[in-house]
Amino acid sequence: MFRIVASDLDGTLLTPDYRLTSFTKKILQLLTNRNIHFVFATGRHHINVMKIRENLKIDSYMITSNGARIHNSDGKLIASYNLDTDIVSDLLYIVHHDAQIITNVFYNDKLLMNKSILQPRWLTNGANFDVYQKNTLPLDGICKVYFTSNNYQRLLCLEKELNTRWEHRVNVSFSLPTCLEVMPEGVSKGHALEKVAKLLGCQLKDCISFGDGMNDQEMLSMAGKGCIMSNAQQRLKDTLPLLEIIGSNKYDAVSHYLQCIFFHN
Repeated sequence: MFRIVASDLDGTLLTPDYRLTSFTKKILQLLTNRNIHFVFATGRHHINVMKIRENLKIDSYMITSNGARIHNSDGKLIASYNLDTDIVSDLLYIVHHDAQIITNVFYNDKLLMNKSILQPRWLTNGANFDVYQKNTLPLDGICKVYFTSNNYQRLLCLEKELNTRWEHRVNVSFSLPTCLEVMPEGVSKGHALEKVAKLLGCQLKDCISFGDGMNDQEMLSMAGKGCIMSNAQQRLKDTLPLLEIIGSNKYDAVSHYLQCIFFHN
């Protein structure tokens, strides 16, 4: 039996309107009552996730910013990884003047963007929002830069450009077809989960994980079992063809799956 459950949020544990249903809350609370460790594993900012955890009233580790930040069950920061300042300098302005792309920055406890524009609720809820001014934003303390656009092909070109430019110094992945994320080399939800499992006296084989985006790839492939949402990006399904595909986040597929494997009796 698995001792750790790790789940992505958007497109996975949350409904399409970014909610935790009462059924999901009940299942997660039952898990922790049985001493099964639940781990948030998301690209979201930790400030945002802390509010979700507080609402659930459970003790859980938080892997945020795709693994660039790890907080323990007491909310204490136990691991932090930032992008190198020369890379940040490039990322902040590489598409600064591109009208089709918004540059987003996770800077310490703040969420910053390069344009004043209405963003989806999940990007701003619970986090400080501001527009950064060119050449005034400090280059240290930045764990993730990500680019949002409705032009998927433009982001695909940017992905290739970033990988060519920075080679093995960054980890570039899509969390959504509209969101391209850049973290430091070696940073991923999978490697963060490995660290959390060790701290809990477990191994990766003791973990079951759930995800829907390319930023979940390492976590899904490294865990003892990885489950892909039916609503996941096709690129993820093609990359990990041997993994089980479960239902949609629209119908609480993760929670129903957990109910079946942990509470079938």
